[in-house]
Amino acid sequence: MAVITVTGENFQTEVVASEVPVLLDFWASWCGPCKMLSPVVDEIAEERSDIKVGKVNVDDEPELAQMFGVMSIPTLVVMKDGKAVNKSVGVAPKAKILSMLG
Repeated sequence: MAVITVTGENFQTEVVASEVPVLLDFWASWCGPCKMLSPVVDEIAEERSDIKVGKVNVDDEPELAQMFGVMSIPTLVVMKDGKAVNKSVGVAPKAKILSMLG
């Protein structure tokens, strides 16, 4: 499934109302570790059709970052049934991200 850009406007429909788990990647264009993690997140999005993957640019969407208590980036959050069920801060190996998804 393609990666979606999550914004304050589409958060409710794309994330909260999602029928499948959602992996949210909080990032910024100036963040080096975010650039390292991005291809891994993209790869997971391509491989897993049973989840949705969304990216949140913290510079464009500070309210969403604040809602999830994002203090450092990259931060990954797994959402199920509209609730955050898992969170990881910093660059994580693909295996760890997959285990977060269950």
